[in-house]
Amino acid sequence: MIKVEAVVKSEQLEPVKDALNAIDVHGMTVSNVYGCGMQKGFAQAEADNLDLQLVNEVKFEIVVSDETWADKVIDAIQRTAYTGEYGDGKIFSYDMRTATRIRTGETGYAALQ
Repeated sequence: MIKVEAVVKSEQLEPVKDALNAIDVHGMTVSNVYGCGMQKGFAQAEADNLDLQLVNEVKFEIVVSDETWADKVIDAIQRTAYTGEYGDGKIFSYDMRTATRIRTGETGYAALQ
């Protein structure tokens, strides 16, 4: 099992969700998050102080059964979230040790179904 996490611009929520649904990925967790990368957020001058502001972003978390599905998910997110501008986001993937469905106790691949 592989977990794919993507942090994208908040306005990309619906397009990325639609792209994932189009490739039959329906299980996902989506969170509103704040952060900054190389663009350092945006600066706001306030009473002689320069305040670094964090950018509102969306984080997708998707667990898939294998590398083939991870590649499909990563490709769909990258194509959809790409604008060519700073702050398009990042995609991370890593191996998952286990998953357990709380209701039934099913583990591994069965817990994802």
